[in-house]
Amino acid sequence: MIRILIAEHLPLVRRGLHATLGAEPDLRVVAEAVRAEEVVRAALSSEADVAVVDLDLPGPAVTGDLAEHVPRCGVLILSAAPNPGQVREALAGPALGFMSLCVPPERLAEGVRQVAAGRQAIEAELAVAALQCASNPLTRRELDVLRIAAGGARSTEIADELFLSVGTVRNHLSRIMCKTGARNRLDAVRIASDSGWL
Repeated sequence: MIRILIAEHLPLVRRGLHATLGAEPDLRVVAEAVRAEEVVRAALSSEADVAVVDLDLPGPAVTGDLAEHVPRCGVLILSAAPNPGQVREALAGPALGFMSLCVPPERLAEGVRQVAAGRQAIEAELAVAALQCASNPLTRRELDVLRIAAGGARSTEIADELFLSVGTVRNHLSRIMCKTGARNRLDAVRIASDSGWL
């Protein structure tokens, strides 16, 4: 019997996952968590074999904490709107699985079994998209500039927040657009967001 922890903040989704996975004869949901801070404690007390974790779970990321405190518990991440950058980032860490919430129930159950066995479980479409997605070409400072620009800030506001000159901010924005192939800063924000860099 594979013991499962469901970490999902939306009640309807959580109940659906519970019903779907609990209907399988070899799977048993033994715990639930609605916030990131509850996940490690729930995994420890329930002795879960697999944690099915919503990527958008409120609070800090939990995969690293689970790997550190409950190494026997494999992690399968679910996302309502996955992008290639998220898949690459998740699988570069300790998570063994990554699937969309749109996955068929039988594929999710099989993914849980694979993670419980210590194998990776990734939807084929997501894996291909992650492999085709370019790695992040932006520096940390360029990402800082782009994050602030994404909120609609002007160059002078970005400069004030990052303690840079306006000319330096404009140089960063110019390099960002060149590296991403964007037409303007809004296009650069879109490209970076879709690629999972922001």
